[in-house]
Amino acid sequence: METLHLLFEGILTVLQPGNLLFAFLGCLLGTMIGVLPGIGPAAGIAILIPVTSGMDATGAIIMLAAIYYGVMYGGTITSVLINTPGEAASAVTCLDGYQMAKRGRAGVALSIAAIGSFIGGTFATFGLVFLALPLTGLALAFGPPEIFALLVFGLSLVTGLASKSLVRALIAAIIGMLIAQVGIDPVLGAPRFTFGITELLDGFGIVPVVMGLFGIGELLSSVEARYRNKPTPAVRGLLPSPTDFRASAAPIARGTGLGFVLGLVPGIGTIVPTFLSYALERRLSRTPERFGQGAIEGVAGPETANNASAAASLIPLFTLGIPGSAVTALLLGAFMVKGLTPGPALFVEQPAFVWAIIASLLVGNLILLVLNLPFIPVWVSLLRVPRAIMLSAILCFCILGAYSLNNSTFDVIVMLGFGIVGYLFNKLDIPVAPLVLTLVLTPLLEAALRQSLEMSVGNFMIFVNRPIALGFIVLAIASIALSALNSVRHLRGGGSEI
Repeated sequence: METLHLLFEGILTVLQPGNLLFAFLGCLLGTMIGVLPGIGPAAGIAILIPVTSGMDATGAIIMLAAIYYGVMYGGTITSVLINTPGEAASAVTCLDGYQMAKRGRAGVALSIAAIGSFIGGTFATFGLVFLALPLTGLALAFGPPEIFALLVFGLSLVTGLASKSLVRALIAAIIGMLIAQVGIDPVLGAPRFTFGITELLDGFGIVPVVMGLFGIGELLSSVEARYRNKPTPAVRGLLPSPTDFRASAAPIARGTGLGFVLGLVPGIGTIVPTFLSYALERRLSRTPERFGQGAIEGVAGPETANNASAAASLIPLFTLGIPGSAVTALLLGAFMVKGLTPGPALFVEQPAFVWAIIASLLVGNLILLVLNLPFIPVWVSLLRVPRAIMLSAILCFCILGAYSLNNSTFDVIVMLGFGIVGYLFNKLDIPVAPLVLTLVLTPLLEAALRQSLEMSVGNFMIFVNRPIALGFIVLAIASIALSALNSVRHLRGGGSEI
């Protein structure tokens, strides 16, 4: 009862006109930042932290947190409409969201994404309210061996991202792993495969790569399609039908749970939960061949996991003062600028502040839903813009977004180069998603593996002796075995692997 009382007092604080205005502005700015390709939540918050310097601590953190989950939804808009992720975590939404838009169902995709984001963010916030301290213990139980085993399980699901051919999915996955090797060795600190190019010391940035594979790749394909006289589909219903809601209910529930649990683990970020949610939905579907062709489950699950993970990542920050991602590290900096240190003592010393911030997550998610649902017809109307103008605008936004990351033309070159790769993948019918997943997971996997072996002095039994790690390894083996069994059945049925 005391928790509910504190939450109610926090809601009353958030509903004060000034704080409510900051939450609204944060959601609005976050959505706008998410729509602009390449900027992302970390850059958006970093840019706007100075704006909050003259504000009180409560209003400043409310606004910055609202920007965070606003960006999480805003990136979906361009993913669905023009196949260009506003931020990296929305990349997986391109797979089915854009296909839905091409079939005239962009409004349905955006509506389900908004509803799923609201549900995922809201349930994760209630988890923060009632389960924060017990679940923080779970987060602390994840050391390098557990993170390595979790990522191995994630890689075992890469076959779930295969559209038609397992072999082609594995080709894309291997290419992604090779690209991820470029940069500085995470343990020795020595450069690898940089060929003397200074800009490659940090490796290939995930944002330019994703923008190139999806945005520029689709732009090149669209230019080619223009000469085939492909008609633009008519925009049909803007709201989901009862059938759409029924199809999305289970993916939203699973996305909430998966995103919430993975959001607790420091270092995982929001990209991994979205891809794992997508792979899980495809694996559980009775008709996996629909994925990549406009399956609404491929939008509902990942978008829910995205916002649930974003909200859950605040639990280690609030309860232990441990940032699990670049965004939460920036929020930690914002706390400290205001003279506050997140952790257990904060709940005792500044309870009114803490519960106001937690309550703002509930109010902000509702604002985000109310703010975006009425604007869906406006976003969808962009599809009626003449193709030449639309393609020019996409290219312009992509170049500006890539350049703004580090004010570097090298990032623009990387984006354009991977745009050609995305175009070739499209021509060869090779799925892009496995490449992106392994590009994200491989650096985390390598670092966790080497840290684990340093802990055990080179003994691989560390992954067997720790129960959580062993559980994920078993799940990975089961996933691979199931994929192999399905492939054998497919071949016996007269199918083709290539």
